[in-house]
Amino acid sequence: MLEYTDQIGNVIKLAKKPVRIVSIVPSQSEFLWDLGLRDELVGITKFCIHPNEMYRGVERVGGTKKLDIEKIRALKPDLIIGNKEENERPDIELLQKEFNVWMSDIYTFEDSFEMMTQLGIILDKEFEARKIVDAIRTSLTEIKDIFSKHTVAYFIWNQPYMLAAKNTFIDFVLNYVGLTNAFSHLERYPEVDEMMLKKISPEFCFLSSEPFPFKEEHISELIKSLPNSKIVIVDGEVFSWYGSRLLHLNAYIKDLKKQLNA
Repeated sequence: MLEYTDQIGNVIKLAKKPVRIVSIVPSQSEFLWDLGLRDELVGITKFCIHPNEMYRGVERVGGTKKLDIEKIRALKPDLIIGNKEENERPDIELLQKEFNVWMSDIYTFEDSFEMMTQLGIILDKEFEARKIVDAIRTSLTEIKDIFSKHTVAYFIWNQPYMLAAKNTFIDFVLNYVGLTNAFSHLERYPEVDEMMLKKISPEFCFLSSEPFPFKEEHISELIKSLPNSKIVIVDGEVFSWYGSRLLHLNAYIKDLKKQLNA
């Protein structure tokens, strides 16, 4: 019997390598697929859209915040992989009574590397996991502080406006590439009003493609309040998915810098 401690301190005990895995976090599902666990991955959420082959071919067990517990039970997983922020605590506590549940807790790149490395060990894919982590580490060195401390507001929701503030993975990514979060004095995902936005007047506004799907029309609305800000729609997956999608961050940030002429 092997014991593993997850990123929130829970200990799981496994008698053998898991062969029926349910992943309830999109970025981690994509990572498992990239590890080559095509047969072992038996359940994902409706938001686990990458890659398309996985999305079309693997049973879906509801959303990250609203899991279909009965579907998960029917799949008889020997390991469920979740995340502290993305999944609801009551669902996780219920599942822990019946299954082995390994939870991640991600705020930094190092947290994501630990998640990938540990899952590689548990799933007998240590070499493949370390290869992905090493590639990400190398690529990230090229975009460290690539921006020059421009202030940015990162929008995740509309009506009301909600932004990514400090103590979030998104905030870590922004700071890593050299941007200054204009709302770093606030915690997590605060609601802000038009008055607060006008008062701070960030140089850049990033409207994320997820969880709210911002469109060009929202730029037109926001520019009325922030005429001096450069407002763009950004790929939310690149900024918030902490698995193998981090391999896309290098090229995306370089292109974004060119787009902003920053």
